[in-house]
Amino acid sequence: MEIEKEKAKFKTVKNGKEYFFCSKNCYEKFLGEEKTKEHKHPLISDSKQSILIKDMHCASCALTIEKALNKVEGVKSANVNYATEKATIVFDKNKANSGLFEKAIKKAGYGVIKKEPEKGKNKVILKVHGMESQHCIGIIESTLEKIDGVKSYQTNLTTQKATVFFDSDKVKTSDLIKAIDNAGYKAEKTETSDIEKEARQKEIESYKNKFLSAIGLSLPLMYLMFSNFFPLPVPEFIMQNEAIIQFLLATPVMWIGRRFFTSGFKALILNKNPNMDSLVAIGVGSAYVYSLIAVIAILTGSSLFSSKDLYFEVAAFLIAFILLGKYFESLAKGKTSEAIKKLMGLQAKTALIERNGKEIEIPIEEVLVGDIVIVKPGMKIPVDGKVISGHSSIDESMVTGESIPVEKNINDTVIGATINKTGSFKFKTEKIGEETALAQIIKFVEDAQGSKAPIQELGDKIASVFVPAVMIIAVVSALFWFFIGGQAFLFALTIFISVMIIACPCAIGLATPTAVMVGTGLGAEHGILIKNAEALQKTGELNTIVFDKTGTLTKGKPEVTNIISLNGFKEKEVLEIAAAIENKSEHPLGEAIVKKSKEQKIILKEPENFNSISGKGIQAVYNKKNILLGNRKLMEENKIKTEFIESSLQKLEKQGKTAVVISVNNTPAGIIAVADTLKENSFEAIKILNKMNLDTIMISGDNERTARAIADQIGIERVFAEVLPEEKAEKVKELQKENLKVAMVGDGINDAPALAQADIGIAIGSGTDIAIETGDVILVKNDLRDVVTAIELSKYAMNKIKQNFFWAFAYNVIGIPIAAGILFPFTGILLSPVIAGTAMAFSSVSVVTNSLLMKRFKASFFKK
Repeated sequence: MEIEKEKAKFKTVKNGKEYFFCSKNCYEKFLGEEKTKEHKHPLISDSKQSILIKDMHCASCALTIEKALNKVEGVKSANVNYATEKATIVFDKNKANSGLFEKAIKKAGYGVIKKEPEKGKNKVILKVHGMESQHCIGIIESTLEKIDGVKSYQTNLTTQKATVFFDSDKVKTSDLIKAIDNAGYKAEKTETSDIEKEARQKEIESYKNKFLSAIGLSLPLMYLMFSNFFPLPVPEFIMQNEAIIQFLLATPVMWIGRRFFTSGFKALILNKNPNMDSLVAIGVGSAYVYSLIAVIAILTGSSLFSSKDLYFEVAAFLIAFILLGKYFESLAKGKTSEAIKKLMGLQAKTALIERNGKEIEIPIEEVLVGDIVIVKPGMKIPVDGKVISGHSSIDESMVTGESIPVEKNINDTVIGATINKTGSFKFKTEKIGEETALAQIIKFVEDAQGSKAPIQELGDKIASVFVPAVMIIAVVSALFWFFIGGQAFLFALTIFISVMIIACPCAIGLATPTAVMVGTGLGAEHGILIKNAEALQKTGELNTIVFDKTGTLTKGKPEVTNIISLNGFKEKEVLEIAAAIENKSEHPLGEAIVKKSKEQKIILKEPENFNSISGKGIQAVYNKKNILLGNRKLMEENKIKTEFIESSLQKLEKQGKTAVVISVNNTPAGIIAVADTLKENSFEAIKILNKMNLDTIMISGDNERTARAIADQIGIERVFAEVLPEEKAEKVKELQKENLKVAMVGDGINDAPALAQADIGIAIGSGTDIAIETGDVILVKNDLRDVVTAIELSKYAMNKIKQNFFWAFAYNVIGIPIAAGILFPFTGILLSPVIAGTAMAFSSVSVVTNSLLMKRFKASFFKK
């Protein structure tokens, strides 16, 4: 059945009936249906969940988890992003749940980072001044224990902090603070911990500490190795016991890097889907096991081996350098999500509200819809709302990207996280929590960063066969050199280890997601929200941009410019009739006519038998007279002669004005001309798009002459005129049949059918009124130059992805043959496994660093 109007993301009119939809997919299904009275919603029961995953080391890991999740009954789609270390799952909530997902992930050999607080449970961290002993902790814990609604708590004497989990329906943060204050201490709220940030920081610290420990044990091994070839001083005791000392130094390093072995062999043996860890485990493990056999032989008096045959330093150094590479990779990956962190950091922590005639400061979590919020100069606006008294100018650049402060007066909307500049004002809260514009933007960007671009399919396909292929190459190369090349076993082992170690699927797996993360983050900083990676890719492939006229190219605030009276009627009388009829209409032209009547203080009566005729006008009865108000088509259908006013109509239309004819009892009574002013930046945006060799098209309900006049003003050559709202999608479809890649730029609500039909729907937002589901790209500001910026950003991001793929492929294509010994017959050079491991470790870092260089992006209209 149809979804409730309040929950609708899409709206359209078909056969005179309004239809509301839950999602773009649902709407697109409707487009393909025949005329219907109702519409079923197959996606209503679908839910979406994101899960943070730990212990992923390469793109193969991501694919393994994806396969495991897709096997869970009820899962519609699962996307695992290696760069963000996050799984995004769309599922039927009647068949699947988070518990099943966690079980599948753990069974595949990976861990889950649980986000807190859980549903129905809030978390707050309080700084408790005066908590200086175990006795103090006892008092505070006893105080918290007595509060109804407190679920659990943790106190830390060293940091003087108390972490409290509580039911927000029973108790508020201010109640907790008051209770601790009454116990004789001073409590204040501190930053709530970011689970994802903490996990990332913990991972970075872990890799750093492991590397330092591993390299500390590996350096003596390297010294001993060099002492076998160069006259380096080594104590006699060590020389006599070198084999056992090397074993004692190398074994702890293997323990430090044990995660590579457990993950690698589990992927190989249990999942039968080897990953990068499998290559490391087999390569390093081979060196270690070979050396261990050599040590046992040496200790048992065998003459087959000597300390020169040991490979412990190779095994230890490989683990150390791979850990170093992982450390730098984690650092770099953390920087790719800086845009999200920056957006989250914008949120205000407290709000100054008016309750019972008093000003009180409360945590932002306790602000309610309907609260009156007081904003003073320099303060950050906490939530979204509408100004009820006072006026000011507000810096909205942090949310919209617009650098010029915006004037705000009574009834104007204010956005949470923006900064008040000069005046003081009060506003009524309308949106809080996840409903605010900032929260929606953060959610939008997070979803985009976790999605996959079509170009990534190539990387996924290669990653799925890459590791098995490398293992085959390593075995074949080693056997070739041993049996056909006539080389010693140690030589063949070196080849085997080098090939296993140098191969890196991580660089291939990181090529796309890191660039998508940085690209979508950059878009948000410029006030451009890109819905997903596919939209980021497709935007750069566009060759045709279709613009709706009203509210997109124009300001959407038309004004009456001419009133022409006919057949003895007076101008004021014509305006009264038109305004009375249009008073029930929501069309911008009607609003302009009503506004003009109010300026002239005309008293309007209620019309009768009101009937709106889509794309033509209105029919009604006013003062017991039959009134028709609309275009030529309406007059012609009712056989009203307009030949004698044709020259006046054409003159107005050539000026780009929309002419409305008013008929009283089948006699033309007058013409009202309405003009909508073009946006200041429309001409500049169209000019650049034309220079980029993109076809620009305007679509309008106006007649050909009026539409053509407006298009000529801004340099648009092709025009679709007299197009009814429901026909816009058909026009887009016609263009697509010409094999054109089409973007539709519209207001995101009235143009929903065309936005959904286009290859890329670009919806114009207005700060708080962001129709998230309507477009693939949302322009937060009403600035058409951002269409240019979105296209430039897309092309820039795709170039970076192609560069990343080039370096990732080039590295493997060149590195693997060298490791296999292809240069040895010509140069006598054999690649050391240590060098191979170092190269592998830093190949991923180079790809992530190249993506981070995207931050240098400068748009043609850089306005920040």
